[in-house]
Amino acid sequence: MPSILIHLDEPLLKSLNKVAPAAKRQRAEFIRQAVKEAIRKREYEAIREAYLRQPDTPGDADDWSNAEEWKA
Repeated sequence: MPSILIHLDEPLLKSLNKVAPAAKRQRAEFIRQAVKEAIRKREYEAIREAYLRQPDTPGDADDWSNAEEWKA
């Protein structure tokens, strides 16, 4: 897995260590999850903005004619 180097100021590092101690290797996982969540939020926001620019028509929203059959 590639590594990156980031610089944190002391207050931020102290806060990070309170929620994800480095000794238990929780810090790296916490940072990975925070980055994933930030990316996911950005992607969802882009989708929301696209739907605001070009919303579904009422007919499109209720059209299930091309939906796949549900197989349990």
